[in-house]
Amino acid sequence: MSDASQPPTSALVIPPETQQKFAPLLELIQGSESMNNEERQYWINILPIMTADQLKNLEEILSNEKQQLAAIDAKYSKEVAAVSNANVIASMEQKIRSKTQQRQRKEAETEATEEAQGVQILEQIQSL
Repeated sequence: MSDASQPPTSALVIPPETQQKFAPLLELIQGSESMNNEERQYWINILPIMTADQLKNLEEILSNEKQQLAAIDAKYSKEVAAVSNANVIASMEQKIRSKTQQRQRKEAETEATEEAQGVQILEQIQSL
């Protein structure tokens, strides 16, 4: 969801006192996938003047976003793994079928060869 033209989060200007006082909240702001760097910088700039309730609400919103994205990623990973496992199983089943068919063809060829040799030997015995 990040924009390639967007500067890295290291381009954000964070005063040292803001870094010290709001470190956990800054981490959530910097990790938010719903903001671009301009929006991140806006929230960083107003952190010192926000009320305790506003700070709490912002933290809850960003934490909720992080948890929901993690849940989506986990679900997607499980679905990808399930599809991958299904593909592996289907591939293995196809290989087993193919090998079974090859073995059956070889057995049929061997049986036909042995039968032809048996007929030849029988004809040789009868001609004696």
